[in-house]
This record gives sequence, structure tokens and C-alpha cells, in this order.
Amino acid sequence: MSHLFPVTVYYEDTDMGGIVYHANYLKFIERARSDWVRKQGVDQIALREAGIAFAVRRINAEFHAPARLDDRLTVETSVMKAGGARMVLEQVVTRSATSLFRAEVELAALDMASGRPARLPEVLRRAE
Repeated sequence: MSHLFPVTVYYEDTDMGGIVYHANYLKFIERARSDWVRKQGVDQIALREAGIAFAVRRINAEFHAPARLDDRLTVETSVMKAGGARMVLEQVVTRSATSLFRAEVELAALDMASGRPARLPEVLRRAE
């Protein structure tokens, strides 16, 4: 099951040409991922206090079309696969029915003290 997260493009998100600066798509998908984790019932503050953090291990990104000032976008997040300590999400940014940006994001759960892999919370391993 996918998660939808709305994003409005503000002036601060754009470059001199009036289109969304490429790195800002990573901000958009980060916000959507954080919201997705929260909606799965995971309290990231409690997780951090337990010594567990998420790290992005890999991002494979494709830019399809530009977003512009005041566009209303949607970030769709869905689980591609989940294992013991890692998961891969697909995140697609759209404007209406037009795909603007797509990323496969591999996340790893880490023990903050050792930097070693840690188990993903059960609810995320089971998420669809």
C-alpha cells in the first residue's frame, strides 16, 4: 500500500530559472519518508533514544520533468522490499498525472553507538 504526501513548491525551492532546484527533490522525498514512518506507527524520537537511527545507503534517482513555483505535487512512497536491517522504497514525485522525479532509496537501520546494522522495527519489515 502506498503513502501519499502533498508538497507545495515555494520560492525557496526554485532556482534562477524558476524551476525546482534538483537537490530539493531529495528534501521532498525525505519529508514524505519521515511522514510514512510516522504513519506506520514508528516514533522516531523513541527510536533514537533507544539508540537506533536510519541512514540512507543508496539513492538511484531519475529526473523526468521540472516542477515550478506554486506547483502542487504529490510524493508517493511504497515499499519495494524489506529485510532484517535494510529496506528499499520507491518514491515518485508527480504533478497531477505527470511523473517528475523517481527514486529508489535504500535505508539501513543502524545502532548509533557502534555504527553496526540493527534490526528494522517489525512494523516496517511488514509494511507494504
